[in-house]
Parts: sequence; structure tokens; C-alpha cells
Amino acid sequence: MDLSELIRYARGGEEVDLLLKNARVVNVLSGEILPGDVALVRSRIVGIGDYRAKEVLDLEGAYLCPGFIDAHVHIESSMVPPSEFARAVVPRGTTAVITDPHEIANVLGLDGIRFMFESAKHGPLSMFVMASSCVPATAMETNGAVLHWYDLVSLKSDPWVLGLAEVMNFPGVIHGDEQVLAKLRTFGEMVIDGHCPGLTGKELQAYAAAGIHSDHECTTVEEAREKLRLGMAIFIREATNAHNLKTLLPLVNELNHHRICFCTDDRQPADLLDEGHIDFMVRTAIAEGIDPMIALRMATCNTANYFRLHDRGSICPGKRADLIAFHDLEAPRPHLVWRGGRLVARDGAMVVPRRETPVRSLRGSMNVDWRNLDLSIPAEGHTARVIGVIPDQLVTERLEAEVKVVDGKAVADPDRDLLKMVVIERHMASGAVGKGFVRGIGLKRGALASSVAHDHHNLVVTGVDDLSMWTAARRSGALGGGLVVALGEEVLAEVPLPVGGLMSTEPIEAVRAQLDAALGAAKELGSTLHDPFMALSFLALEVIPTLKLTDQGLVDVDRFDFVPLWVA
Repeated sequence: MDLSELIRYARGGEEVDLLLKNARVVNVLSGEILPGDVALVRSRIVGIGDYRAKEVLDLEGAYLCPGFIDAHVHIESSMVPPSEFARAVVPRGTTAVITDPHEIANVLGLDGIRFMFESAKHGPLSMFVMASSCVPATAMETNGAVLHWYDLVSLKSDPWVLGLAEVMNFPGVIHGDEQVLAKLRTFGEMVIDGHCPGLTGKELQAYAAAGIHSDHECTTVEEAREKLRLGMAIFIREATNAHNLKTLLPLVNELNHHRICFCTDDRQPADLLDEGHIDFMVRTAIAEGIDPMIALRMATCNTANYFRLHDRGSICPGKRADLIAFHDLEAPRPHLVWRGGRLVARDGAMVVPRRETPVRSLRGSMNVDWRNLDLSIPAEGHTARVIGVIPDQLVTERLEAEVKVVDGKAVADPDRDLLKMVVIERHMASGAVGKGFVRGIGLKRGALASSVAHDHHNLVVTGVDDLSMWTAARRSGALGGGLVVALGEEVLAEVPLPVGGLMSTEPIEAVRAQLDAALGAAKELGSTLHDPFMALSFLALEVIPTLKLTDQGLVDVDRFDFVPLWVA
């Protein structure tokens, strides 16, 4: 809208397009809730008060609030592209997200990022992008693409790109790795997000001094408070496999909450459809004793301010008309959602047509040397290092256990919850396979395989016997990527993910049904985790402590180096 036109409407010179009458306007800037009418023209709020309007909608005293904003999300973890992800989150009040598309970038590079842009285009959700800083995350993995600083420069001029995404290689920052520093210098005038689990003291100060502005990996109030004191914004996360919200809420108070935002990071279909998105975090925070106004600020204006999105995040003249209406301030559940002045959802459902996933010629990404693949682990000792799963957390334990040996091969021992785990390189058919053991998955029979393995997204498999593991791995490859549950030679359940081995082209409801069946099958085989596939996917991420497995081998994240499987 032309500036002079906006001013003319704001001063009441012409009829506005829509007047939302009898609202209780949630002013997240002043901290007040005031009765009022909100006037909209096309995509903008032009004023609050008595305006002549072409159309009037009586909200009958409902609360009117800015739309929710997710501060950090990997849309790929929903297993659907942005166009389909929007159908899950927009009816729940999310009108904008800041995404790091590094999942698909690690598989398909810039082509993958362009696919995400195309899928989001002209949709009901504003998708802002942070340029993926860690493709690959480290040199201790094999992935499908490499993005240097000069590759990322091409993204800077896009108005939907806000800065540099989570800088996961914190040892590279601290020790002055030139490739990491080049990316920081390239985006120095923009927003730079962080990722530094457990970092403290002088090393944390070095990381913050590099111009990194946020962190979403805090697991304790003490960790978050130290980072907050050093000038970093804290994104409180509530993901499918990382439940940090209730733990971190005691950090929040009237004096510091303006530097705290909400994010979901990685959230799978069932949680999105059953619990919700940012709205779930708002309701939970309020139920845990956080003042509703503070909870709503962390979901709206705090995130907008941090990312310099000055056109949204509050209900003021000139702002975008991204709005939600709800009846209960103590448990907000949006029943009306506007994005850019257009009603896009009502009573928990979209009112705009579903958009098909755009057809792009993306290359196949499941390239495995199946003929030479060997899943066996020669016994080179009696005691092995074991990855210990911690429920509802991304961090793991560094364990040691005596391993069962049969015919010179180390094998799983389900009676002691000790499973085999392999990570198979799937991008270039190099034949690389990382092998190890994991405790905490809980399988008593069969195997699980997944082409989702953060962040390299090689093929990760765990199981009780090699035949089941082989069946699950081969089926995932035949699907073009996906999640598979197998028992012996039988495939019990599967979730096809043909888009980069990460996403489906099916409606999110169909993907959710497939995933439910896969989780049910995993439970039948003994798994005790809420989502063993999500847990499995993060056991391969070598930037989150403590012990992880990539296709190159076992990684001690604290040492930031490989360690032998066998204990001397």
C-alpha cells in the first residue's frame, strides 16, 4: 500500500475494507487489553477505533491478538513441505515462522532450499529463512552438499532471508576456524542464530563475542540465565523429542522476558495435529503460572523484534494484519486466523484451498552401495562405548557395556537393552558405515530404519538382528527414503519420504496415520519411547553432546573427535 494511501485510510478519509468490531484488543506493547474496533485495508491494520467500513465482523468480545511466530523451526521435521505444514499450524494461530532449511540443504544443497521457497510461495503462512550455516554440520560426517560462505551470499538479497541460521559448529567459532568465521563475517550486519548446548565460561563468551545472538539448546535454567546475561536471546523449545518448556519457564520474569521467545525446532505430525504448535506452548506456559500477557509476548512481539520484523508482532496502525481471535485468555485456542488481512482459518480448519506440493525435478537421494554393505561388527574387545538415550532430550549419555559376542561378531543383547546401530552413507554410495551400540530404544525384536538422521541425513538403522536391520534399510532405500519397521524379512510399517528422504507429498493427515502405524509397530517390538524414530534421528548429530554416531564413526562431542568403539 502506498504510504499516502495508508495515511488517508488511517485518518478516516475513506471506507476501510474490514472492521473487526467489539474486540478485546491484546496490546502486547503496552501490556493492556482494551475494548476496541480494528480497521483493516488489504494486508494492513490502518487504525483502532470507529471507522466506516465496507464489511463489519462482530467479534462479540473475543480477544484479538497478533499472530504467533515460531522463532526457530525445521519444517522438514514435520515430514511435509511448507505448503502442507501451513495446514497444520495456521489454524492454530501461527502466521509466520523463521525456518532453517538445513535438513534438505544437507541433502540437496541450494536446490533443496529453492524447493522450500517454491512450496511456501503464495501460501497462507509467512516463511522467513535463515541461511543454513552448517552444511555440513562438521567434517565428521558425509552429506549430500556443501555450502560455503560464497554459496550463501546468493541468499542475502532475498527479502525473505533474515540472516544466518544456527551456528552449530561452536568449536569452530571458539577456535577461529576460517571457514566458520567467513560465514559470520558475511552475515555480520544481519541476525545470526546460535546453537551451543552446554557451552559455558570463557568459551561461551568467545562464542557470544562472535556476534551470535541467540540459543535454543538450553536444558537448564542456569545455562539459559548465563547466556541471557551475555546478551543472547533465549528461544525456549518444545519439540517432539526435546521437551524444554516446563524446565525453562522458571527463568521467565517481568524483567527479562522481552529477550525470550518460543520455538518448536523439530515437531512431528501427531504432535502438531494433536497438541498444537506455538499455541500449545502459550497454553502450557500460562497453565504453569506465566502471566498470559508475558506468554503472548514471547509468541509475538519478542520474536518479531529479535528478527527485525518491524511490520508485524503487534496490533498497531501500519502493521500487517496477521491476527488471531480467541475466547479464553487463560487457554488461548484461536477460532479465527487472518494472515495479511485475509481470513485463512476458522474453528481449527483452513478456509483456503489446499495447495499441491510444487513439482520439481529433485534428484534421487538414496544412493547406497547395497552389494558391498556389511552390517556386522567384528569383536575387537569385550567392552564397548555405548550411546545412552535420555528420554525427551537430544543430549545422550556416554556409557560403557560388556558386549555379547557370537562367532567372533559383536551382536545386540535385547535382554540388557543393548541394540546394534549403524549409519549408512546414502548420498554418494561411498560404502561408508558407522557402527556402534545404543541403550534406551527398548526394542526386543526387529529393527527400525530412517533416512532422517540429523543433519547429514544418512540412513540410520538400529535393531536386534542383522536380517531385520537389512530388511528395514533396503525398504527405506526402495521408497526413495522413509521410516521403516521390520521383523526378519517382513516390513511391518513404513512412512515413504520421497522428497530428499525427508518429506512426503501426501496430506499431513495421511503422513500422520502412516507414522502412527509405524510407532505402533515399534511399540509392539518393544520400544518404550514416545517417538523412537525422532530419538534415532538425533543419535547421529555430532554437535549435541555427548556420544553420537555418524557414517564415519563414533564421535565424542565433548572432545569433538572420533573415539574407538572398543574400550582398551
